[in-house]
Amino acid sequence: MELRQLETLLAVLRYGSITAAAVELSLSPAAVSLQMQSLARELHTDLFVRAGRNLAPTPAALRIAEHARAIIQQTRRIRQEFEGDPSSDARPFHFATGATALIYRLGRPLRRLRRRFPHTPIEITILPTEEMVAGLLDRRFDLALISLPYPDDRIEVTPLYEEEMLIIKPSNSSVPARHIGSIRPDQLAGAPFILYPRRSNMRTIIDGFLSREAAAPRVIMEADDTEVIRKLVESGFGFSVLPEYALRRPPRFFQTFRLGGKRLIRTQALATARSDHPRLLTRSVTDFLKAELARTPAGS
Repeated sequence: MELRQLETLLAVLRYGSITAAAVELSLSPAAVSLQMQSLARELHTDLFVRAGRNLAPTPAALRIAEHARAIIQQTRRIRQEFEGDPSSDARPFHFATGATALIYRLGRPLRRLRRRFPHTPIEITILPTEEMVAGLLDRRFDLALISLPYPDDRIEVTPLYEEEMLIIKPSNSSVPARHIGSIRPDQLAGAPFILYPRRSNMRTIIDGFLSREAAAPRVIMEADDTEVIRKLVESGFGFSVLPEYALRRPPRFFQTFRLGGKRLIRTQALATARSDHPRLLTRSVTDFLKAELARTPAGS
């Protein structure tokens, strides 16, 4: 049974005529007759009987028409829901981000995003980059704010802004001024470090940088959460490498350094899964957040 057969049935019922129904549907009378014969054969019932020059529906045809109207109405609702108009897209929108970006960069943009798309339920998930990408690929997330580089040609990325990663060292007293010193690779030899887990994209970025600069720290602990790592450093457990935006809030019981005066930069980007049928709302949200983040200062 096909949707067009049900639409044809309703047209024949409206007009009581194959010819008139054919005109409405832009079909030939023969095509309309063939569809009705095929539907009657599939359902094992007569649909119409002759009543003079017109066709009279059987009780079975009237019953089928009730189902047909409900099916067609539901089909229209489905088409409207997925028609792609971002302003009327009421399906949940799943956005994933890291905790640091959420705390220090996304407050104001997300508030404005909810006002821009009031009919769209926006759901936020906090995860590391590699888990966000996995969620994009299995379509659990529509959009994610990830850290680059992330080599995977199954995702499309829109670069947003760069963020420096700084080495931090415990301090016995609060450091009010934002002074960034320089530290030599040999000064980190065997130094205790608290870093992100080895499986994480952030750890890959950090390890690659330390290796290129011939620094050989000693990793004594791992943690997923940036704020947890900061607290452990401030408590005197060791050094770390953290995003600049996570270091701005006082009090600061740590000193900040660049390794050999060189900058370690990560790029934050919006990512989506490559698709032949992209959701138009995703592109609209991407463009909106890109513009908002370009004008929103860190910490807002």
